[in-house]
Amino acid sequence: MARYETTIHTPWSADRAFEYMADLRHFADWDPGVKRAVQILGQSPGLGSTYDVTVASPGRDLTLGYETIAFDAPRRVKVRAQSRTLVSVDVVTVAPDAPDDPGRAAGATVTYTAELSLRGLLGIANPLLALAFNRIGDRAARGLRQALEGSER
Repeated sequence: MARYETTIHTPWSADRAFEYMADLRHFADWDPGVKRAVQILGQSPGLGSTYDVTVASPGRDLTLGYETIAFDAPRRVKVRAQSRTLVSVDVVTVAPDAPDDPGRAAGATVTYTAELSLRGLLGIANPLLALAFNRIGDRAARGLRQALEGSER
């Protein structure tokens, strides 16, 4: 299994940061590997909402169907996608800054964790996937940092 985690401080309120991160349509705004993200089921982010997320992949693009499997607004959201060849699980947690935290502007801390694993016989390549996933994660983390460090939307 490949795992990537990043933690980013944002000047946004915890509520606003959670709303942004829980709506997978924003993935395409900050992750350069995501070409498109469309909500398929549900009117807004929430338990059971589903999204088609199209990612750039060698040879051809890959569309993964993500489902929100845990939703504890405004603190935590967990989404999962599974195809014939892989499983992806992403968890976002948001914590408001303590009001008396010296030296830090008010806002929130966002932690994004992604786990990716190949299924079946392909699982033997999971260690190689982990190496590539770190590079992919670093690019996505840079984009997420830029998005969340900007002024509140």
